[in-house]
Amino acid sequence: MHMTYQIGIVVFDGVLTSEVIGPAEVFAIASESGGEHEAKVLLIGIEPQPTIRTEEGIRLNVDATIADDLALDVLIVPGANDVSELLQHEKLNTFIQKQEALAQWVGSVCAGAFVLSNAGVLDGKQATTWFGGETKLQTQFPAVKVVHDKPVVLDQRRITANGGLVSYRAALVLVGQMMGVAQAEEVYRSLNMGRLGTWAEIEANIHEAQ
Repeated sequence: MHMTYQIGIVVFDGVLTSEVIGPAEVFAIASESGGEHEAKVLLIGIEPQPTIRTEEGIRLNVDATIADDLALDVLIVPGANDVSELLQHEKLNTFIQKQEALAQWVGSVCAGAFVLSNAGVLDGKQATTWFGGETKLQTQFPAVKVVHDKPVVLDQRRITANGGLVSYRAALVLVGQMMGVAQAEEVYRSLNMGRLGTWAEIEANIHEAQ
């Protein structure tokens, strides 16, 4: 049966660009792959403003806000260098709790795990955060079963991941879970993710040009 999934990505001033663009790109390519399922990505602002500015200075248009009545299949909370203000945002907490009760999946990238934990939706669940931030997450939220040294962690409709390019990997896992392994593999190959190479290979390229 053909389905169109609603994918909501929370955005705010200071969000890390790759952690928004990564999932958005993966689901967009999955929709264009000709598979059985499609996805519609919504960038959801936490304040009533038409655009947000990422940490890297890129402006993104907002499609909806947490004040809207949204029916999401997936909610993703990306990270930022400082999420302390988000942890004090009661309306965001309420929005996350509502979506967790309704959505198929709730996920985070990087420090977004702190935001989900603050809303209580990771209590008793395995989760991870940015590489190196696991101990801080465990100390701050002892009810979460924090996993170290694993880039993507799944536990009962929750998916959490390290930051940066790992956001692509986490989104691919979601595509595989929801749309099928074949559609996820097609996206993987379309993005040429297997061609990134090791650091040694990249460093060799750098020295080639010198």
